[in-house]
Amino acid sequence: MNTHAIRAIYLFEMARTFRTLMQSILSPVISTSLYFVVFGSAIGSRMTEVEGIRYGAFIIPGLTMLSLLNESISNASFGIYMPRFSGTIYEVLSAPISYVEIVCGYVGAAATKSILLGTIILLTARLFVPYHIAHPLWMAAFLVLTSVTFSLFGFMIGLWADGFEKLQIVPMLIVTPLTFLGGSFYSINMLPPFWQRITLVNPVVYLVSGFRWSFYDVSDVSVEISMGMTLVFLVLCLLTVRWLVKSGYRLKT
Repeated sequence: MNTHAIRAIYLFEMARTFRTLMQSILSPVISTSLYFVVFGSAIGSRMTEVEGIRYGAFIIPGLTMLSLLNESISNASFGIYMPRFSGTIYEVLSAPISYVEIVCGYVGAAATKSILLGTIILLTARLFVPYHIAHPLWMAAFLVLTSVTFSLFGFMIGLWADGFEKLQIVPMLIVTPLTFLGGSFYSINMLPPFWQRITLVNPVVYLVSGFRWSFYDVSDVSVEISMGMTLVFLVLCLLTVRWLVKSGYRLKT
């Protein structure tokens, strides 16, 4: 394993983040803070509790997950798309670096940014509403696994996209709606039985539910199922990325 190559790609991507601190970190944090103000204060004053938890605190895991999914996809897709767009990817491919090391460098940097962002959002949330974390290790596990999984998913989008507009199609038209409909702002137990069954088809439900359980010991589905679904999606993304990079899909052309 060429750790020097992984480190070089990783540090380059992290340096780009700190060069664009406003877009990479501050903008998502400010946007999420506005959600806390609107939903936590305005709506929370009318809807006092959900599942025995103050509404402002109840939405913290969902809002964190919303930012985490979008930023993981955005960071990873943009990170691999820009070298393809500028042509510098050929310099990387011509170096004595394996595809595994390329993926580790780009995906590792994107996941690190997302974990950093998620941590900042959780710290910022304390300015708006008090909350507690019942299972810190489980919370960290969901945070890391979700960041890595959706960074791999974003890497796939970055390989697939042939224009800047396509980088935004999946996050805007698929991931964000699924997150809003996945119990981020409500418990799916509040829905009629038919819609509860329909909602369980949404994979984001399991991510939000497991993450919320790590905070408050309440969930819409069991934590074992949530973790299992997260690991299944991680494996699927790993296998797909492995096939894409080994075949050179849109990397060599």
